[in-house]
Amino acid sequence: MQVTETLKDGLKRAYTITVTAAELEAKVQEKLLEAQPEVEIKGFRKGKVPLAILKKQFGQRLMGDAMQDAIDGAMKDHFEASGDRPALQPDVKMVGGETWKEGQDVVVEMAYEALPPIPELDASQITLDRLSVKADEASVEEALKNLAATAQSWADKKKGAKAKDGDQVTIDFKGSVDGVEFEGGAGEDYPLVLGSKSFIPGFEEQLLGTVIGDDVTVNVTFPEAYGAAHLAGKAAVFACKIKDLKKPVPAELDDELAKKYGAEDLAALKGQIGERLEAEYKGAARAVLKRALLDQLDGLVKFDLPAALVDAEAAQIAHQLWHEEHPDVHDHNHGATEPTEEHKQLAERRVRLGLVLAEVGRKAEVTVSDAEMTQAVLAQARQYPGQERQYFEFVQKNPQMQQQLRAPIFEDKVVDHIVAGAKVTEKEVSKEELQKFIEALDEM
Repeated sequence: MQVTETLKDGLKRAYTITVTAAELEAKVQEKLLEAQPEVEIKGFRKGKVPLAILKKQFGQRLMGDAMQDAIDGAMKDHFEASGDRPALQPDVKMVGGETWKEGQDVVVEMAYEALPPIPELDASQITLDRLSVKADEASVEEALKNLAATAQSWADKKKGAKAKDGDQVTIDFKGSVDGVEFEGGAGEDYPLVLGSKSFIPGFEEQLLGTVIGDDVTVNVTFPEAYGAAHLAGKAAVFACKIKDLKKPVPAELDDELAKKYGAEDLAALKGQIGERLEAEYKGAARAVLKRALLDQLDGLVKFDLPAALVDAEAAQIAHQLWHEEHPDVHDHNHGATEPTEEHKQLAERRVRLGLVLAEVGRKAEVTVSDAEMTQAVLAQARQYPGQERQYFEFVQKNPQMQQQLRAPIFEDKVVDHIVAGAKVTEKEVSKEELQKFIEALDEM
């Protein structure tokens, strides 16, 4: 077997792999000997079928297996000897594949881009601020009031009172387009909270100032991107009857409210809210820290990038952004989305950082434990109530999904490893200051 280099240009590599006819025949013979003890053919005892007969019956199939094994073995030996790690699956083509005949050498062309050598990272050059925010009394009280608002009840308004934002009106309605009622456009005793924006834009505003017993004609236009294509962009008229009107009554901030949310009393509920807020602040602060770390890594470590990886990432970014701009399109059978220069720059950053983090994690022997994977699967399974078992089975059978769940855990552990060696300053900030940092992240 011979491996000959035909291209070495930057990260691009190409080789010709030659498996001689004699080597291939030896591989076939080896496979026949392996299979012989288990083969049973009429007229022969199990394991006693002559090799010549085995070859006549199974030789063609074994020839394909032997050819694949020989090529795979040559590639494995090459990567072990050269130290190359392909950025993507190598492109492998058999020379003269359609005209190849038994007894001839097998010649294969293999091409790939190698992963670049990653410079050693000196984490001590990285300086970071670890932000922390205390859950002050005002924040706890604000969260408590919001909690009370979600537990609000409704009380009848005085006779003759007018509907305003936040009130709940109970209505009967019938909708029509061009004078024809349409399916799904009617309802009875429907409770609608004004200002909730749960109806078509412009609908709720036309019910402001109404009183019980009013008949109201509401004129609206369905959005161009409306889910039902036959109604999208159409002008519609809704005949509405105001049947009831209620105002919101916030829940009392007392022990009874606390018990509704599983706390022993109001003081205990405040304590739980404080802990939850600080956990939220901690998560936000970590996002700020991680972005600062990645920004510094992007500037600290430079190396050539595999063009194929960058192109694939840029295409993925363009595809994802296209779907964000077209949220009503759920399938992926649309035309190609051409990456822009901005997409390519973002792709270069992602590929560079991905390779750096992967290399740091490899050298530090960072791993994701079975327990951590189980926790990740459990967290995802909760999004599919009643189908948790099916989700578990899906993940078990899907290596790609396993990798999607493992990747962020691995990345976070590598980030922690780098931060442990960086110069980190603890810095206490206000909730408002933390919010500004988060908003800055969104703008980047």
